[in-house]
Amino acid sequence: MKQDNPSDQKLKRPKTRKGHWIPVVAGFMKKDGKILVGQRPENNSLPGQWEFPGGKIESGESPEVALARELNEELGIEAEIGDLKLACSHSYGEVGILILFFEVLYWKGEPRAKHHMMLEWIEPEELANRNIPEANRKILNRIYRALGV
Repeated sequence: MKQDNPSDQKLKRPKTRKGHWIPVVAGFMKKDGKILVGQRPENNSLPGQWEFPGGKIESGESPEVALARELNEELGIEAEIGDLKLACSHSYGEVGILILFFEVLYWKGEPRAKHHMMLEWIEPEELANRNIPEANRKILNRIYRALGV
C-alpha cells in the first residue's frame, strides 16, 4: 500500500485567499452631552453615511498618533487622545476592517468639515435613527456602553 506523500496533500488542499484587513481608528468626541458625527462624502465608499471622525492607521503609526493626525486632517483640530474604549471588526466583502474607538479628551480649535460633507453634534441616542455604517450599527449597544449612555 502506497503512503501519501505530505507534499501531495498540500497540492490537493483548496486555495483560500486571505482577506485584506485595514486598521482604522475613530474618535468619540463629546461636548455638552452630545457626540460629533460626520457625513461621508459622496465620492467615497459608504457615501452619505454618518460616522465618527477618524481614518486609517498608516504604517509605523500608533493608533493614538493616527487618530490625532486624522482629526487634524479631517476637522482641523489638535486633539489629545484618551483611552481605547472599544475594538471591533467587520467585513465588507473580502475587505475586513478592525476599528479602534478612542475617547478624545480635549481639542484645540473648532471642528470643521474638511473631509465630510457635514458635521453635527447629536444626542447619542440619535445614532439609531441615522444612516450609519453596518460596522457601527451591528455594535450600537456596545458603542452606547462605551459612550456611557
